[in-house]
Amino acid sequence: MLGLGEKPQVAGDLIKESSEATFMQDVIETSREVPVIVDFWATWCGPCKTLGPMLEAAVTAAGGKVRMVKVDVDKNQRIASQLRIQSIPTVYAFWQGQPVDGFQGAVPASELKAFIDRAAALAGDGGLAEALEAAEQMLAEGAAVDAAETFAAILGEEPDNAAAYGGMIRAHLALDNLDQAEALLAAAPAAITTAKEIDAARAQIELAKQAANAGPEQELRAAVEADPANHQARFDLAAALLAAGKTQEAVDELLDLFRRDREWNDGAAKTQLFTIFEALKPQDPVVLAGRRRLSSMIFA
Repeated sequence: MLGLGEKPQVAGDLIKESSEATFMQDVIETSREVPVIVDFWATWCGPCKTLGPMLEAAVTAAGGKVRMVKVDVDKNQRIASQLRIQSIPTVYAFWQGQPVDGFQGAVPASELKAFIDRAAALAGDGGLAEALEAAEQMLAEGAAVDAAETFAAILGEEPDNAAAYGGMIRAHLALDNLDQAEALLAAAPAAITTAKEIDAARAQIELAKQAANAGPEQELRAAVEADPANHQARFDLAAALLAAGKTQEAVDELLDLFRRDREWNDGAAKTQLFTIFEALKPQDPVVLAGRRRLSSMIFA
């Protein structure tokens, strides 16, 4: 078990190169958990060669409180254009998906340190962002008890931390403590009841309750094959697939049901799809592809 006073192992590289293909994950998504410093540079830029190493040293010295991403503007002109980079070096600090601070040109080391300190302070400091990341890693690796303890430690310092509260609920779901997860959801502080992390946990609880009552997968699959117009059987098959951890197959069945009859059972297929999308991470490939396919059907 890792205490808040200790430094958890930070997942991923502290300093990395990014591209148009990875910028969303490297910067926008990562900055929702920890501030990200973005260095826009080019190989022909003299001041960049001085600033870059200084910036890397300052980020490294911050000990994981910020990340750094380097973007070569010549190789990533669309990003540079979207962010209106007019001269280099340009450095931005991203937090919660948005640029919140920045500067242009070379600056003294003292100003650089002040800039990094301001960025680190965006996450509230105190190691909470790092502890959150460590807890999520534990949960992903199946160490749900350790994850729950870490989330609890974070909430001890910041009771209204929506990410930690949602994580605590998900940890109890991973431990099959559905009643405890529901009790935690009901007791969520009013300030965070509409937070996206709580919405995700609420959706996961709903799916867990459905999974507990799911029918036999093979029998339901046979019923659908025998009568493709049996919408209830297809809907129940999707629930059985979810219970078995076959999320992509479940989404496929629900999309097929929506295609066949979008109004069936008061739009149950669409409602269930939104519940699944809410329960998963926004950048999950299943969510991205599923939302695209559903949108194409809705607006066709």
